[in-house]
Amino acid sequence: MKVIPIHHTPTPPPAGGPAQAPATGAVLDRRGRSMRDLRISVTDRCNFRCVYCMPREVFGDDYAFLPRRELLSFEEILRVARLFVARGVRKIRITGGEPLLRKHLENLIEMLARLDGVEVTLTTNGVLLPKMARRLRDAGLNRVTVSLDALDDALFRRMNDADYPVGKVLEGIAAASDAGLGPIKINMVVKRGTNDGDIEAMAAHFRHSGHILRFIEFMDVGASNGWKMDEVLPSREVVARIDRLHPLEPVSPNYSGEVAQRWRYKDGAGEIGVISSVTQAFCSSCTRIRLSTEGKLYTCLFAQHGHDLRGLLRANADDAQLDARLDAAIAQVWLQREDRYSEIRTAETAALRKIEMSYIGG
Repeated sequence: MKVIPIHHTPTPPPAGGPAQAPATGAVLDRRGRSMRDLRISVTDRCNFRCVYCMPREVFGDDYAFLPRRELLSFEEILRVARLFVARGVRKIRITGGEPLLRKHLENLIEMLARLDGVEVTLTTNGVLLPKMARRLRDAGLNRVTVSLDALDDALFRRMNDADYPVGKVLEGIAAASDAGLGPIKINMVVKRGTNDGDIEAMAAHFRHSGHILRFIEFMDVGASNGWKMDEVLPSREVVARIDRLHPLEPVSPNYSGEVAQRWRYKDGAGEIGVISSVTQAFCSSCTRIRLSTEGKLYTCLFAQHGHDLRGLLRANADDAQLDARLDAAIAQVWLQREDRYSEIRTAETAALRKIEMSYIGG
């Protein structure tokens, strides 16, 4: 069995539901991890066909996406989110697919932003931000993360495989900044032999911008992106390449469990981050749980199976019964959690059929 080497270093009442969630309290999984981050996918549709996420040979123009009736309504999402907050969640991130394709998304943002003590963020490819950023900010969105995998226009068009130019994403970043959604995080998935030649250009472009560029190792999410270890460029090499041009120094994490390792430019030009799920596993401090667009819970980005909440949501019960059943299901899923995929990744586990990133969000 070929083992893929890793370095593991443990890191120390709106409408649509009941007036308030039951006071339930935090729970720990089998490895002592708390539940702090909820990622909600609001659509499985996307206007890109990125080669590492929705390759066109699998997700063509005629791909059968989920019918609208199978998607959770905003009211259903709010009911579940309120229960998660009662269990200790403090950050809610809206994902997709491309979440800005979900109609009237600002309404959901407004509903979630009313929950006490919660930061609401969103990840997007950015091309729809020029017409939506202000509405999202006014609805209560706190921050936005934009995916951008290259500055070279021809390369970027090849990677998104939908002929969107870099300029459209840069316009979206500017619109989000103007709307007050900064500092913006820009995520670059680095695939060796594809876009690693643009690392230095990306770093140079976003220095002094006030935004935070983050480099993400190419991961074996799903089964359709043809992942190979040879195409993973370790984050330490990314940092070394940038450091040679613009000296860097490490920065302490913003909070316990932060997945990105932070580095700042010594000349004060800002900071970058690296997310090293393949070469430096951070499973031991993972506090994330994911809700799919049709109501399944996943406790790991690399999971093979989810836990159905939609059936409970749509069962015939009064508010108190419904909340009690949902809360019990959520608590049980987390209490039984023992995921540590990136710590035990091998050539064999990487080949397993897992949920697609376009379905569950990154």
